[in-house]
Amino acid sequence: MATVRICVCGDEGTGKSSLITSLVKGVFVTNKIQPVLPQITIPPTIGTPENVTTTTVVDTSALPQERNNLAREIRKSNVILLVYSDHYSYERVALFWLPYFRSLGVNVPVVLCANKSDLAAEHSEAQVIEEEMLPLMSEFKEIDSCIRTSAREHRNVNEAFFVCQKAVTHPIAPLFDSKEALLKPAAVAALQRIFYLSDKDRDGYLSDKEITDFQTRCFGKPLSEVDLAHIKETIQKGCPESVTESGIDCRGFIHLNKLYAEKGRHETVWIILRSFQYTDNLSLQENFLHPRFEVPPFASAELSPEGYRFFVNLFLLSDKDNDGGLNDAELASLFAPTPGLPASWADGSFPSSTVRNEAGHVTLQGWLAQWSMTTFMSPKTTLEYLAYLGFESSDRSNPSITAALKITRPRKKRRRPGRVGRNVVQCHVLGASGSGKSALLDALLSRGFSTTYHPTIQPRTAVNTVELPGGKQCYLIMDELGELEPAILDNQAKLLDQCDVIAYTYDSSDPNSFAYIPALRAKYPYLEEIPSVFIALKADLDRTTQRAEHQPHEYTALLNMPSPPLHVSVTWTSIQEVFVHIAEAAMEPSTAFPRSEEDAEGKWMAWGIAFGAVVCAGAAAVMIWRRHNTPMYLYFMAPNLLYLGAKVGSLGVKPEPRQARDLRLRSTLPRTSLIFLILALSSLTSPIPLLVGRTSASALPHILGTLSVPHYWEIAQNLSAHSSRRASRSRSEPLGSRFIPPSHPTLVIV
Repeated sequence: MATVRICVCGDEGTGKSSLITSLVKGVFVTNKIQPVLPQITIPPTIGTPENVTTTTVVDTSALPQERNNLAREIRKSNVILLVYSDHYSYERVALFWLPYFRSLGVNVPVVLCANKSDLAAEHSEAQVIEEEMLPLMSEFKEIDSCIRTSAREHRNVNEAFFVCQKAVTHPIAPLFDSKEALLKPAAVAALQRIFYLSDKDRDGYLSDKEITDFQTRCFGKPLSEVDLAHIKETIQKGCPESVTESGIDCRGFIHLNKLYAEKGRHETVWIILRSFQYTDNLSLQENFLHPRFEVPPFASAELSPEGYRFFVNLFLLSDKDNDGGLNDAELASLFAPTPGLPASWADGSFPSSTVRNEAGHVTLQGWLAQWSMTTFMSPKTTLEYLAYLGFESSDRSNPSITAALKITRPRKKRRRPGRVGRNVVQCHVLGASGSGKSALLDALLSRGFSTTYHPTIQPRTAVNTVELPGGKQCYLIMDELGELEPAILDNQAKLLDQCDVIAYTYDSSDPNSFAYIPALRAKYPYLEEIPSVFIALKADLDRTTQRAEHQPHEYTALLNMPSPPLHVSVTWTSIQEVFVHIAEAAMEPSTAFPRSEEDAEGKWMAWGIAFGAVVCAGAAAVMIWRRHNTPMYLYFMAPNLLYLGAKVGSLGVKPEPRQARDLRLRSTLPRTSLIFLILALSSLTSPIPLLVGRTSASALPHILGTLSVPHYWEIAQNLSAHSSRRASRSRSEPLGSRFIPPSHPTLVIV
């Protein structure tokens, strides 16, 4: 919404104050009025442009002593209504007024008003326009429009101020070059983009249905058949070849809007432009191009199903020859309504960064992979191009272009078991020069192996889909850092946030290749916090001993890695399994970390606590039997606890590496073993019979997980009382009548 401030200027006696009075009163005032009227504010009325809230009209004086006030009001105004009424005042328009406005440095539209038209009845309106107004408009670009008025006859008074309002809300200057009688290049570019977005089937023509949909979007009402026929007839007069059976082409659409601007109907052009989010300077609105979209730390952005659907449809519409790939001409046509390829694509050597067919054209798989990578690395770039390309959300709850994206769940501590909730993962490929990093990226894109060595200078990226076990697919982004590797690795925070896995590569046939990896990990210790995969490339060549402190398999064993280095060659078909392995390491990061000493300490601690729990439980059983004459079935408790304690301690345990000698006790105890200890110790002070049932001991951890300690003590008290009652009457009963041993040692602890 805008507030329009109109400054009424002109020579003395041209009728400036009479125009304002006639506007306010609605009739001509015959009484003498003061030379300069006070400022008036007009609320919006019928006919006022919809985006105008209030209009302020300021009267001025042309006297020399009022020149400072005149300059101040001109600088504060949004539009100038310049009034003349005779030949002398007309000559002063070009000789004084317009040069004076320029000297003030103001850049506001000027509406030229020929007042007192009732006194010049001998001149027709067409004659006045041709002889007086058009020469001035061709010489002075700041003149937005012209109008003839008469305050005495109240002719075009309201229209004059309405034209001033339109000059602010719908300026002609950004659209039309009156001297050349052509639309300006920026306006043509905006209208071409609008035509492109309105041409839903991308056939180069606006069909009758597309024109009707366009009319409804811009003006809120459909187009009648009569109006449609009139539009086609108007276009055909100026561009006969632009109207065909298929519809109206882009040239005819531009010609129609040129006619609107020429005939003073430029508000129609502005309505069209603003319905497609254009501003007064013919650029797209900032909040439309860059909506608010924040990605939390350790989370990532991905395309939503609606976003993928949009890019799939865009690909299919742009593939004119239906060969399954986008050639250079088709890509140029697709990106016509945008500033061009994204800068990140040009830096990443698109289209060589993604999947192409034999002809070198980008396939649908490569197209979606490229946008998935762009969204992962720079979601704001994707949002910007979604706006340029005309994405429209079908989600009424979220009509913004952000509906095309989604945010993944923030990544938790990577050493915890579990999968990450993302479908796009990034892998940095690190290794010595000549280790085969570039060939690995080529293999990801299913490209043939080249024997020619080309050192990587600039960072290089490749992206493709990888099918995981079970049929699920994810997008794997692999980066070779080139000469920028030190600078990128120095940015620890960014690398930890974005990188999902690191692939350490070395040439198994080069004795000096592997030594680069331990040195790099020693220089950047934080790399141990990122899942790692070690790959021995060029396995088709003779393997050689590495000149390093430890051989690769020894080094990974010292790190206690889950697996030794993968030996593979990019010439083998099994290279695809390497990408699956890398993707799985990124999706389940806990499986690709070195098992540290703390992990081993925790496992041995679990053994110790489980053994202690078994000993305490056995002692408790003996004391209960001796003190309270508890039934003999408590003897079965010891083997069950021994079995369960062993199971608890042995979960996921592997022998500790030989080099781990000093074990430090952990401050936190494993939860399950701690429950065993609580149960055993509590039995020392309370005669609680532990119930024996038919449930397998393997169900114990699940049962214990559903009970809290306070719940246990409540049941324990009831069982204690029950045990005392049974002990009092058990002396007269035979032992066999009170106990039937189970068929195998099973136990349920309540």
